[in-house]
Amino acid sequence: MPYDSLLIEIGEDFVATLTLNRPDQLNTFNSAMAKDLRAALLELDAEPKARVIVLKGAGKAFCAGIDVKEMQGKSPLELKAWVENMELPLVAMSQMNKPVIASVHGVAAANGGGLVAAADLAIASEKARIGYTAVNVGLFCLGPAVPLSRVVTRKQALELLLYGELITANKALEMGLVNQVVPPDDLDKETHRWAARLARKSPLAVQIGKKAFYAMADLEYHKAFDLMNEAFARLCSTEDGAEGVNAFLGKRDPVWKGR
Repeated sequence: MPYDSLLIEIGEDFVATLTLNRPDQLNTFNSAMAKDLRAALLELDAEPKARVIVLKGAGKAFCAGIDVKEMQGKSPLELKAWVENMELPLVAMSQMNKPVIASVHGVAAANGGGLVAAADLAIASEKARIGYTAVNVGLFCLGPAVPLSRVVTRKQALELLLYGELITANKALEMGLVNQVVPPDDLDKETHRWAARLARKSPLAVQIGKKAFYAMADLEYHKAFDLMNEAFARLCSTEDGAEGVNAFLGKRDPVWKGR
């Protein structure tokens, strides 16, 4: 379905590009875009023609955070409902079957930084700047702190959250917040290359593997093995599991059926 503040394009290589499209507002979240972004992510998760989703921003910035003008005049209960809506896309990415790759340029601040942390993979332009900046206006990036605390160390997360400074793409790479840094002119091409390579893998293997990874992340050690072993056995019993092994043994390319 069409969305007012988002663009969706699906290529023949099973790569879907989802673009935040409020360039004049640096793609800041308002309530409508947050709601639409969650819906679009779930729509693409159910779309057979899409196996990998690239998330990017139109214009000069990836996403500069939340439109704080919407905060004004709300009661505490209204504010809780409002901010929960803002964070739903961050939650959705971890619950989806399909992987999401963030393609980061310009500024990714506050909730924009949350999108980078919540995405399964992230590729950034050398000129990108990422930060958790809410503390600078008397607030705090409490929602983005959830995915951030799971991809960098505790002290690194607290440094980013407490100081609210924008860091360089190379610093983000050093921390493990992004997977690769590329020249600005290569960002779209390199992100698409990553996405297309991933889309050629068995969709079942990628999707079952991703869901199991997030499910086991907070389990006790032995329970994590139980969950992963069950997921592996389930994957081995699929047609694609058998096809992958047979193709490897037969020294040919596999033909995935998605079942």
